Amino acid sequence: MLALSDVSFHGSGLVRPESVIVSRAGEVFTADFRGGVAALAPDGSHRLIAGRTSDLPQGLKPNGIAFEPDGSFIIAHLGAEEGGVFRLSRDGQATPLLREVDGVALPPTNYALRDLHSRLWVTVSTRLMPRDRDWTPRAASGFIALVDERGARIVADGLGYTNECLPSRDGRHLYVNETYTRRLSRFPVAADGSLGPKEVLHEFAPGEFPDGLAFDAEGQVWVTAIVANRLLRLDPATGRVRCMLDGGDPAHVARIAAACEAGTLTSADMAQAHSPLANVSSLAFAGPGRREAWLGCLLADRIMRVKMPVAGHPPPHWAW
Repeated sequence: MLALSDVSFHGSGLVRPESVIVSRAGEVFTADFRGGVAALAPDGSHRLIAGRTSDLPQGLKPNGIAFEPDGSFIIAHLGAEEGGVFRLSRDGQATPLLREVDGVALPPTNYALRDLHSRLWVTVSTRLMPRDRDWTPRAASGFIALVDERGARIVADGLGYTNECLPSRDGRHLYVNETYTRRLSRFPVAADGSLGPKEVLHEFAPGEFPDGLAFDAEGQVWVTAIVANRLLRLDPATGRVRCMLDGGDPAHVARIAAACEAGTLTSADMAQAHSPLANVSSLAFAGPGRREAWLGCLLADRIMRVKMPVAGHPPPHWAW
């Protein structure tokens, strides 16, 4: 098990670095709510690649980010009332990839990722506005969209606040975190990209709200849990979960869990972390042998780094 003393902190001045990605060459990037992607230097300084687009009068609001094969970025736009998926070039030009699906404008968009077959997977957490109306264990308006050579379409619906998704190592399943119903679920993926019946692999403890996920080299799934501020490692074969890092405050976790259950959870509640992990939200394996991880968060102006007890599985973009 890891300890908080194993975690080091990097950077300053970042704004909501929710999603962190690392290239095969070791470049570290985070989403930044100022409107783009922050490129971190080894000395902790950063350069903001601010997105320029006429499509969003209020500006780009990045939540999840991922790589394109050409080195540009995929941005999930989490606007106050609008969403979409954009491509951000290294020189700051932002162009839309997806603004609507099944004839309906995308709501605020949580995450987007391109897989090894060049398919784009997109998650929307909720259709409700404001989004905190769905911060309950009864959430059921999230969905997953797929964009491929056939176009864009919803392939899974009725999810409990859809967050990060990731194809399995063999590509046979799509894993997804359902944050406020506290589930890690997966779907079988057919050759045409359609998804089979959902299988719930694990329902997390009260206060463990799953956000980011990654696979390790042993086939286990690592999940970042906001509020509880934990790194959890799950065996898909058995559903067994081990807590690998615990940075949560028990009283705070209990209070937020109770508010969620009662349907009274607010943005003000979620703006508090009571943890140096600051609502840890994403994990990217990196470094020599992929034996370290970079961690994103919601409530600090810096990101984190930790040595891992097991190697990570290469993410899709390491194959490009």
